Amino acid sequence: MNGSRFHVPRALFVAAVLVVLARPAAAHPVPFSYIDVRVDGRVIEVSVVAHAWDLIHDLNLGPETTDERFLDSATLQAQAAAMAAIFGGRLRVEADGRTLTAGPWSAPEALMDRLSVRMRAQYEAVGPPGVVRVSAVMFPYDPVHQTFLNVYEGGQLSAQAILSVDRPSFEHFAGTRQGVWAVIRKFLPSGIHHILIGPDHLLFLVGLLLLGGTLRRLVLVVSAFTVAHSVTLTLAALNIVTPPASVIEPAIALSIVYVGIDNLMVRGGRDMRAWIAFAFGFIHGFGFANVLREMDLPARALGWSLFSFNLGVEVGQLIVVVAVASLLAALRRRSETAGKRIVLVGSLVVIAAGAFWFVERVFFPGGLV
Repeated sequence: MNGSRFHVPRALFVAAVLVVLARPAAAHPVPFSYIDVRVDGRVIEVSVVAHAWDLIHDLNLGPETTDERFLDSATLQAQAAAMAAIFGGRLRVEADGRTLTAGPWSAPEALMDRLSVRMRAQYEAVGPPGVVRVSAVMFPYDPVHQTFLNVYEGGQLSAQAILSVDRPSFEHFAGTRQGVWAVIRKFLPSGIHHILIGPDHLLFLVGLLLLGGTLRRLVLVVSAFTVAHSVTLTLAALNIVTPPASVIEPAIALSIVYVGIDNLMVRGGRDMRAWIAFAFGFIHGFGFANVLREMDLPARALGWSLFSFNLGVEVGQLIVVVAVASLLAALRRRSETAGKRIVLVGSLVVIAAGAFWFVERVFFPGGLV
């Protein structure tokens, strides 16, 4: 995703042209700017190209200043400090979470064939960054203005993105060991956070644990769930299989109902929980993937981001399993009758919650008031 030569994918270019054609004739002729970011060790070089029209507007130079007059060498030099203030104030570069300060901006360079101006600046990180975050809304007066961002690493184009009012930031993970650790630091906690705040996934797990059992049995149940949801999480995150949320979310609710009913129907030592966890784990994996896709997965570090998020889910899952299983085992040791009541009451709660979510997600997708 990604320098002095601007590699804009054909699909993005066509989309940009359509935006231009859809605007009134008197509107901005080219609602685009360009930012090239070159990462070389701890030094980050930035090149910004902006159309004369935008700069004339934001410098309040008035209608008598044409693009050609503005691009005259004397005018550019006179406006150099003001343009540097515009670029420096609207562009933020962060390395590993730290906001960097730009060095002096270069003298403005006229690009007559594009009626644009180019200026450069350098940022210096503490060390080679693992993740570089670029944030920019270059010309806020124009709500449809877009900035094409090119990121180079080691002299090679490695990332591209389009920044806009709706998406003002982009994260680039370096193809280095620091980059790998940056991916892990972001996605592993996200996986833990998601499982711990996801009541439907948690209730499904709790329903599977209510009947108790040996450590080996519980490990088998949880492992079956892990294997299944890891498969569909990967398939959906890679956009290989992407069922709609309108199908997946009600199905997750039904899986919770099923677990509760199965707990109440267990007879003669029958224990199908591992198979239930495996079968419904596929569905829950699609639910995890819906969250993961919203996190804007880094294309060059896709494998590590998937691994880290999934590992985080497992860590969060393990925390829940250990806590709930330990509590249930302690209660059963104190009173076998209390243990049976917990299974009954707990299963009824699981069924009721799952049924409520199913009705809400099918008939009230906006949420019940």
